[in-house]
Amino acid sequence: MRLVDIPSGKSVKIIDITGGMGMRNRLAAIGIYPGATIKVVKAPPGPMIIEAAGTRLALGKGMASRIEVEEE
Repeated sequence: MRLVDIPSGKSVKIIDITGGMGMRNRLAAIGIYPGATIKVVKAPPGPMIIEAAGTRLALGKGMASRIEVEEE
């Protein structure tokens, strides 16, 4: 399932990220990488707010749709 499909309040584990090396590196730098656990604070509509490594971040719908996750 994709991160963009996860409702607010759920924690998920990142399985894979579909995208180029630049996007993967940018996401890894902010704590979003395969194996990491993140929490969805606010689901779409609008930017998605997540909490990764103790920091809240905003992700666009396009980027969130490229992140494969599984519920914990």
